[in-house]
Amino acid sequence: MIVFKKKEELAHYLLSQKNRSIGFVPTMGSLHQGHISLILQSQKKCSITVCSIFINPTQFNNIDDLKKYPKNIALDLKLLENARCDIVYTPSSDDLYNKNEQAQNYEFNGLENCLEGKYRPGHFNGVATIVEKLLRLVKPNYAFFGEKDLQQLVIIKSLVKSIGMNIVITGCPTTRDENGLALSSRNILLSKEDLLYSSIIYKQLLLFKKNYLNTSIIELKNSIIKNLTKSKKIKIDYFEFIEIATLQPKLAINKETKYAACIAVKISGVRLIDNIIL
Repeated sequence: MIVFKKKEELAHYLLSQKNRSIGFVPTMGSLHQGHISLILQSQKKCSITVCSIFINPTQFNNIDDLKKYPKNIALDLKLLENARCDIVYTPSSDDLYNKNEQAQNYEFNGLENCLEGKYRPGHFNGVATIVEKLLRLVKPNYAFFGEKDLQQLVIIKSLVKSIGMNIVITGCPTTRDENGLALSSRNILLSKEDLLYSSIIYKQLLLFKKNYLNTSIIELKNSIIKNLTKSKKIKIDYFEFIEIATLQPKLAINKETKYAACIAVKISGVRLIDNIIL
């Protein structure tokens, strides 16, 4: 495994590998088995796998969230080495951003304004800014993103199309722990009791999947929201049945359309997102 800290050095090395297929997994570190599953998917498709570790400042709405974001670069590198990742890029902020540089403003035709966008204004401009920088640097054939961040995945596919890069953006299934909780860097902030309680999120998503074809969507949504809010531990930001292509909420079903149920909650103040593709 080769570790690069400077974009010029990484670019120079990748140029020497231009006849090999490149897979790319961008991360913000604090890695878990969900990230490693993306590395493994890349290895199945590509000759070389590149992973970046960079906590992107422009996608944080709250400076305190940026400061609190979990970091363990030594453990991250060990996990990647064990997974036989080929290349890791761990830049400082000034390797990717000029002084006082801000996020670009993108037009995603409303994809950025719903779901997470309502609660994190400007977030997806920050995500798209860093993803575009990294894609232009690495120039991968494939890039791999988790379906847990479904809105991000849809927006990045839109980004790549709009900037005309010939990259296949591949969504990979969400990795879950034994109780169904989607793996996330935020999970370490949950107490043992809250980790156990958090199983309710996936259970309610499964309940929705089991019943949505045979029940009124709005009645089913209301029932699930009622189930979730029985405990004072949990607060719901949203629970939506959406069309994946547009991310817009729907109340009726078209058999030719792909849908998902998406949720964002806070458990004892820790914000978690999840979804189930239907």
